[in-house]
Amino acid sequence: MHYIKSLIFIIFYLCCPVLLAQDNIQSLGETAVSINHKVSQTYSINFAARSRYFLYRDNAVQYQQQQIDVFHFSTFSLNYNHKLSFGVYYRHRDWFKSGDNEIRFTQQFNYTKQKLGVRYGHRFRTEQRILNTNTIYRQRYRFAVDFPLNGEKLDISEAYLVSAVESLLSLSEGIKPETDIRLSSQIGWQITEQLKLQTGLEYRLEAFNVNTSHQLFLLTTGILKI
Repeated sequence: MHYIKSLIFIIFYLCCPVLLAQDNIQSLGETAVSINHKVSQTYSINFAARSRYFLYRDNAVQYQQQQIDVFHFSTFSLNYNHKLSFGVYYRHRDWFKSGDNEIRFTQQFNYTKQKLGVRYGHRFRTEQRILNTNTIYRQRYRFAVDFPLNGEKLDISEAYLVSAVESLLSLSEGIKPETDIRLSSQIGWQITEQLKLQTGLEYRLEAFNVNTSHQLFLLTTGILKI
């Protein structure tokens, strides 16, 4: 347990200076609110809204709104460790003149396992991204770990760590396939039984097989259970 915590912290914080040294890096912020509701023992729903904005690009610090996202997920528990989800997602960029609006449909399978207070998660996701000019078919795999920073059980007012690595493959007619890698690490706090707050960083290596770009995200999320 102690080895896993130390390894995640060392890798993530040693990488940060390397990322910031990139000439073509952009920095963005994402602020999100997520609401979860358990309808029954086997069915739950999630609604979320998210704002994304530029903080640094073109070698200058700046604030510029990029988009607003809203999305919904319906999740079915197959058993304690396996879940199947379906989602619909809307991205609005037209107001900010930053690109196409988007409707996205998502299918997801999630497998989790917990051992000695550490939860391991494997997420397989397929997406159909419908834009004004084309449709992108994207496949994603994410491996994540999360655990409380005090003991093996998360109690009220205690902190926890969530870290993940994700690979993405995007396919579209007439466009060369694109591959991405995402690394993230966030610290969260169990404020009350119903409320969690999370903040952290995510690094994205975008389209590294075509025209590589680097993006560093500052993430802030509130998660409410009702």
